[in-house]
Formats: sequence, C-alpha cells, structure tokens
Amino acid sequence: MKIDPQEMQQLAEAAAPRFDMYTVIHKAIRAQMADALLGLGRMDANDQADLTRATQRVLDLLDMCTAHLQHENEFVHPALEARAPGSSATIANEHVNHEWHIAHLTETTMTLLGAVPANRAQVAALLYRELTLFLADNFQHMHQEETAHNQILWANYTDTELIGIHQTLVAAIAPDAMVRTLRWMVPAMAPTERTAMLADMQAHAPRPAFEAVLDTVRPYLSDTEWDKLARSLGWPVVPGLVTA
Repeated sequence: MKIDPQEMQQLAEAAAPRFDMYTVIHKAIRAQMADALLGLGRMDANDQADLTRATQRVLDLLDMCTAHLQHENEFVHPALEARAPGSSATIANEHVNHEWHIAHLTETTMTLLGAVPANRAQVAALLYRELTLFLADNFQHMHQEETAHNQILWANYTDTELIGIHQTLVAAIAPDAMVRTLRWMVPAMAPTERTAMLADMQAHAPRPAFEAVLDTVRPYLSDTEWDKLARSLGWPVVPGLVTA
C-alpha cells in the first residue's frame, strides 16, 4: 500500500483537538454555580453568619456570570460575526435575558438579606428556586456554545487565530479578577488541563504571581490532586507547601 504523506498529514490535523476557549471557563462557572446552589439550599436562614456566607456566594456567582457574558459579547461574538454573520444572534439574545435574570436574582438576594426573620425562609425558598432555573438555562446555553459555536469558530479560524482572540480576552481581565476565576477554574479542571495551564503560567508569569495562584488553589485540591500537579510542574509535593 502506498502511503501519501500529504494525506497522512491531513488525517493527523483532522484528528488533533482544536483550541477550545469555552470548556475550561465553563467548568469553572459550573463548579461555582453548583457551590452557590448547594450553599443556599443548606443555609440556616435564622443564622446570620450562615445567611451572610450563602448569599455572598450567590452574589459572587452573579458577578462571575456578568463578567463572563461581557467577555463573550466583547471578544467572542465579534469574531463569530466577522466570518459567519448572524451566527451569534441566538446566544446574544440569551445574554440579554441572562442580564435581566442576574439583576433580578441580585435584587432577590438583597431582599433576603434585608428580610425580617419571620420572612427569611419564604424569600430563601424563592431565591433557591429562581437560581435553579437560571442555572438550568445556563447549562443548556453553555452546551450550545461549546458545540455549535465551537464548530463555527473551528470552521472559520485557525488555532493560532483563536489563541490570539483568547489571549486578548484574558489580557483584559484585571489581576484580582483573574485570581478569583482561577480559584474555581483550576480545581474544576482535569489533571492534564490543570498541568497545561499552570505550566504555561509557570513559564511566563513572574514567580511571585505564580506562587500566589498556587496558594489560592491549593486549599481546593485534594492531596492526590496536588501531588499530581506538583509532580507535573516539578514543584514540592509536600501538601500545603508551594515554595521551593
């Protein structure tokens, strides 16, 4: 059988995974969504400290969702429209609905914080149900982006171009906001994803910044997960230690 090198190269390129700017950040958002919903569901509305913690988790999640949809509106949707006009319209309309829902959930959360003790349980139950519906809608929304939108991006852009778009997006995120995002993103990743991201950061970020990220995510990794990560980065394996 004669092997055509060009055909082999085409097959290899077709089989290689494409650059995906959606999945990892969506893992982070799904993890934070689950955490906020769980915290709200198990909250003791008559315990002021518990009430404060649970509602802050909801507000932090809503801030994350707001920032994420703004990043997609500013960087990803224009890329879609530039080479596939009309392709972002459905998701863009959903973003408008999400903005309304975020504002409504924020208002309901603040109502819960200001409610008299006799009304807290009722408002908490309302917030829990409405947050559940918001999350259900977002899970479907993110699936559509990871499948349909990625297919459009992959058909119209090279991986080099997509990486450039993603790097521009990331550069627009303030350092403190990036650390908050990494707190959810790194623990939500598979080990290979975790290593790939942090190895790149280790190679390019100042050492103090890299150590700060490890300090941030370490409490949310199991000892086994930390062991795998530390070994893959050539970092001390002792649990809880991040300085060489």
